[in-house]
Amino acid sequence: MERGSDKHGARMDDAMAEEVDGTLTAGKQTRAEEFLEAEPSGEDQPDVDRDPDGAMTGGVPDGMTAEGVEQRSRIATFFGTHVWPATGEQLVAVAREREAPDDVLAQLSYVPQGRSYATFGEVWEALEGGREEHRS
Repeated sequence: MERGSDKHGARMDDAMAEEVDGTLTAGKQTRAEEFLEAEPSGEDQPDVDRDPDGAMTGGVPDGMTAEGVEQRSRIATFFGTHVWPATGEQLVAVAREREAPDDVLAQLSYVPQGRSYATFGEVWEALEGGREEHRS
């Protein structure tokens, strides 16, 4: 089984990934001091850009709407990988503990009780939020 790193254990790999997660997903500088920020490209160098042609657009997976993707993302932010598997009651408790807003708690209250969910995708399907069709 290929895990990615043979120098650290899985727990250390996860901790190291979480350390840089904010920097990678922020979309802006995250340094407290200006002198620690990345320097811009030099005059004789091309600009570094995530999408040099300016045509980068977000996509919506087949079987879902843009609003569904946004709502799924919003609810999923209150759960990490350590939560799973979990029952509907446990998910509401975790969301409440993490101070989820009332609308998220209300939506989670509709998760069918009495069964265990292995992933957030299963929870989203149970909420009838749609199923992401995987491309081959």
